[in-house]
Amino acid sequence: MIGRVTKSYVRNNSVRNSYNRGTTIHGVHYLRVSRNTYYNIMGHTIFVEDAAETKNLIEYNVVAGTKPSFSLLNTDQTPGCFWITHPDNIFVGNRAAGSTNYGYWMDYQDTAMGPSFNPSIKPIKAKLGEFRNNVAHSVGNYGLRIFHGHEPPTIAYYEDHLSYKCGKNGIMGGELGKVVFRNVTVASNGQYGL
Repeated sequence: MIGRVTKSYVRNNSVRNSYNRGTTIHGVHYLRVSRNTYYNIMGHTIFVEDAAETKNLIEYNVVAGTKPSFSLLNTDQTPGCFWITHPDNIFVGNRAAGSTNYGYWMDYQDTAMGPSFNPSIKPIKAKLGEFRNNVAHSVGNYGLRIFHGHEPPTIAYYEDHLSYKCGKNGIMGGELGKVVFRNVTVASNGQYGL
C-alpha cells in the first residue's frame, strides 16, 4: 500500500496452479500489469482490491481457468478472471477464459473499503479509465458484468468487447448512467447477449 508506483510493473510472467489469486493490486496507482499468463488460479485472478486503486494499466494479459476459493473473501467463491472495484483504471487487450463465474466483474463500490477506506472516494460515480479490446469466453455466468452499476460524470465507453459462450449473458449491467457499449459482439451465450 505504497501509493504511486510509476516505475513498477508485473510483466511477462506465467502464474499457474495458485491457491491464492494471481496478481493483487492493493493500495497502488500507476502500476503496469502487462503480458502475463495465468492458469488454474483459485480466487479472483487479477484483483483490484480496495476500490481506491486508480490509473493502473492492465494490458494484454491472458487468464484461463479461474476457480472458486472458500478460504479468501466471500466474493472469491464466485470468482472473476478480473475483479475490478474502481473504474478509473485502464484495461486493454486482455483475454478471460474458463472461469467458473465471471470474465470481467466490475464490482464498483459506493466508497473505498478495507485498509483504504475513505468515504470521499466514490468509485460507482467515478470516470472510466479505459475498457477496450477485451475478450471473455467460456465462463460460467457473465463475460462482462457491471454489478452495482456505474454512474460516471462523463460518458464511459466500454468498447470493442467480445463475449461468447458464457453460461448466462455476454454483458450484464444494472443502474447504469452515462454508459455506452460501443462496437461490442456477443454470441452463443446461454441466456442473453446483452
